Amino acid sequence: MTTLPQPGAPLPHYVSTAPFDPNLIEPTTSGMAAFSKASQFKLMWWQFKQHRLAVYSGAFLLFVYLSIVICEFLAPYNLHTRNVESIYTPPQSIHLFHDGQFVGPFVYGRTMSLDMDNLKRVYSDVPTDVQKLRFFCRGDGYQFWGLFDSDVHLVCPAEGGQMYLLGTDRLGRDVLSRIIYGARISLTIGLLGVAMSFVLGIVIGGLAGYRGGVFDLIVQRIIEVLQSIPSIPLWLALAAIMPVTWSPILVYLGITLILGLLDWTGLARAVRSKLLALREEDYVLAAQLMGASTSRIIGRHLIPGFMSHLIASATLTIPGMILGETALSFLGLGLRPPITSWGILLTEARSVSVIALYPWLLLPTIPVVLVILAFNFFGDGLRDAADPFK
Repeated sequence: MTTLPQPGAPLPHYVSTAPFDPNLIEPTTSGMAAFSKASQFKLMWWQFKQHRLAVYSGAFLLFVYLSIVICEFLAPYNLHTRNVESIYTPPQSIHLFHDGQFVGPFVYGRTMSLDMDNLKRVYSDVPTDVQKLRFFCRGDGYQFWGLFDSDVHLVCPAEGGQMYLLGTDRLGRDVLSRIIYGARISLTIGLLGVAMSFVLGIVIGGLAGYRGGVFDLIVQRIIEVLQSIPSIPLWLALAAIMPVTWSPILVYLGITLILGLLDWTGLARAVRSKLLALREEDYVLAAQLMGASTSRIIGRHLIPGFMSHLIASATLTIPGMILGETALSFLGLGLRPPITSWGILLTEARSVSVIALYPWLLLPTIPVVLVILAFNFFGDGLRDAADPFK
């Protein structure tokens, strides 16, 4: 029979004298154990995987950016290959079966006739002319990144045949090949522009928010002046300054510089507002008392505190850069041939009559829309993953 302790008497207890070992404390479940021992990067990855749309968007963007490395190999034709006999050819369809038998991927040959009533070319498929596609084949020659000559392509038309899956333009150039080549310029100009605007926004906004005073006042007035100017006229004015004698590379760098210089103001204000609040925290005062420099405090202690916001801003700024380049090139004041971008491809469809007769010239808008949507979804997932404890 157990005796109860007397009221007021101390309860018996036992204290182990063994040293404390935190590894002996195990969570109640294996999932909690893995969570407690996971690194910050792993926690972010687990959180990111829960956003399925962001994962698919990230995979799509990875595929697109890897494709620009080997765009010469992926494109069926050379960028400048012309076929005067196939001007304004409508897109061809890929078939697998002919007369009930499996043939493999092929297209039908075409004949061209002139419609004198509507003043247009009319192309008709020839059901008896089966042109089987070739893979890992030799076709138009090209210079791979300007380093060496090659003529190997992923897919080619049949010997002596044609393959225009997205049609041709007014010079008989393959639209699909030009879209693949144009991705290299349109996608990289966004990365370079974002890198420049991020450096300016974080440095200028960080110093304005951390230092304050006269420097902050001057920065805010400069930002207000830049933001009060209409963006499109300013783009047009700065793009018109570039001499027509510049090489395509200099024009490319000039457009990147213009987009980067005009897009840092919003990020600078966001960084400033965050640092105004974070600079009053105790850990910032502790870093100052320990002799940390301004750059170290901003870079190592303050900016990581709102990294999720910076990631979301980056993924939303890149589509803006792509649209900016597309708009300038479409208006004829951005990049110029022989450089090819999605904006330059869209200049072929500036006329209403051209759109009505040859609507496939608007197909370069599809990759622009898909890439912008993918960046937005990918940014949402990264923003949530950057702070996995919320």
